[in-house]
Amino acid sequence: MGFKCGIVGLPNVGKSTLFNALTQTAAAEAANFPFCTIEPNTGRVSVPDERLDKIVAISKSATIIPTQLEFVDIAGLVRGASKGEGLGNQFLANIRETDAIVHVLRCFEDGDITHVEGSVDPVRDAETIETELMLADMDSLEKRVTGLQKRAKGGDKDAKLTLELIDRTLDALREGKPARVVEITNEDEEKAFRMLQLLTSKPVLYACNVDEDSAADGNALSAKVAEMAEAQGARSVVISAAIEAEVALLDSAEDKQEFLEGLGLEETGLTRVIREGYKLLKLLTFFTVGPKEARAWTVYSGATAPNAAGVIHTDFERGFIKAETMAYDDFIQFNGEAGARDHGKLRQEGKTYIVKDGDIFHFKFNV
Repeated sequence: MGFKCGIVGLPNVGKSTLFNALTQTAAAEAANFPFCTIEPNTGRVSVPDERLDKIVAISKSATIIPTQLEFVDIAGLVRGASKGEGLGNQFLANIRETDAIVHVLRCFEDGDITHVEGSVDPVRDAETIETELMLADMDSLEKRVTGLQKRAKGGDKDAKLTLELIDRTLDALREGKPARVVEITNEDEEKAFRMLQLLTSKPVLYACNVDEDSAADGNALSAKVAEMAEAQGARSVVISAAIEAEVALLDSAEDKQEFLEGLGLEETGLTRVIREGYKLLKLLTFFTVGPKEARAWTVYSGATAPNAAGVIHTDFERGFIKAETMAYDDFIQFNGEAGARDHGKLRQEGKTYIVKDGDIFHFKFNV
């Protein structure tokens, strides 16, 4: 299980260029006019994790399979999208299906690339899209109230709970606050809140698309975005879509690293986006290792051992018995599973065990 991020933004901010670079494809047309992305393009990328390479160096597994991240390049949004302007309705439908939003903001000046608002102001652009998403959420919630009120009067407890949540959420939205600020107090509310499928409940990562000279440290525009993100409890990352596009054309890892070093960069923007995305969604990685393959998997923080087993196959979770577990650090320190076992680092964990980042599992199950 990776996670699905929708790449959003106003037209001509670099969404499709970034998508092409991240997925190393030309599936999305990058052109200098609005709505060049008509259908959402989806691409899967391998999540770079040097731990997996080190595991294989010891295990000698025949195949390496990293976990994956899915990006969806969604049509550009314009002011009035919540009322159907531009490709608004399609945009809103596509974004509901994602787990998080990577909001690309233009943080560079270029007279040859038009801006739909006539000037470059990433904070204004972010507010434009956030406002459209809030308006769409308000419209969605208001349409549900009458039906829920009837059910609540009839004694439907679920309808009453949902109605209370909607009232609190509408209060926040009318105050100009996204749904993600609404306080959820228990599991029942959390489940009901997820069922509302609100656009502004999704966590946001602001991707500041800067010029090549600002790729290492950002610029004044990206600094304003970082300040805004911190105030919102969101995250931001500086990335140059132009550089990422050039890196994507290079064949070998050595060539890519040499190119980045020449620009004063230590890693690609993709790596930064993934790292910040993991923090945003509270994800962690566990591994399975054997002679045939070494593989990375992703689960949400707080997942139990059976939950992790279920990521591999639902039967593993249904018939879970136990998990033979060792920490990544112990696997490396003692040169593999045999060494970890000899030093008492191979543990037997049951159904209540909470997965830790870097755990290496062998699951025992009976279906």
